[in-house]
Amino acid sequence: MKFTSILNSVFHKATFDNIPEEKRIKILTVAVAEFANKGFENANINTIAKNAEVSVGSLYKYFNTKVELFLTSVDYGVGCLEGILGEVVMSDEDVMSKLENLIRKAIAFSREHAVMIRLYNEFTTESNSELGRELADRMERITAEAYKEAIIRGQADGEIRSDIDPSMAAFMIDNMLMNIQFAYACDYYSNRYKIYAGEDIFEKDEFAVENFLRFAKAALKPDKSF
Repeated sequence: MKFTSILNSVFHKATFDNIPEEKRIKILTVAVAEFANKGFENANINTIAKNAEVSVGSLYKYFNTKVELFLTSVDYGVGCLEGILGEVVMSDEDVMSKLENLIRKAIAFSREHAVMIRLYNEFTTESNSELGRELADRMERITAEAYKEAIIRGQADGEIRSDIDPSMAAFMIDNMLMNIQFAYACDYYSNRYKIYAGEDIFEKDEFAVENFLRFAKAALKPDKSF
């Protein structure tokens, strides 16, 4: 299965593709931050234009509406994460090695690009259900199939217990990874993480990785002697 961007549709005008890549990335980086930090309703097109060092008129030459800019920003932000995690999912490593790498990359990416994770959190909230539901559905179907296929291959190789349903296992793995991403990027989830794991948990990455992986192994591996 090909692991690709969450979006197949194009929400911007052709003129946006014709400007230099550096300028496109700057506009989208600024837009991601504005939408992630203020939400869709409160995000300001004038602020985005000013911080991206373009005119408001130029933005409307690239996007018909604020919604289109938002959707293009979502594609860019989540696409960055998809690209990193996709390399791991589609690698030839065994399932547990993949899972360890996914946990490590989820922590590192969320720390370095917290604003992108906050955007993901923003566009999947109920307040943005009309904007986010279809995008979230398309994205989740891609990761669901990727994780499910990895579980099925692991079962065929004897690495994953045979009595667990691949779809349910994929769901639980994705929930763990999603909560890791939110914990390292979003205030509510960060505070929740500290309540459960201690105030110093963000200083103990190896401890976190080891325990996430130990929990996953206990649930998935047929041999409990690890």
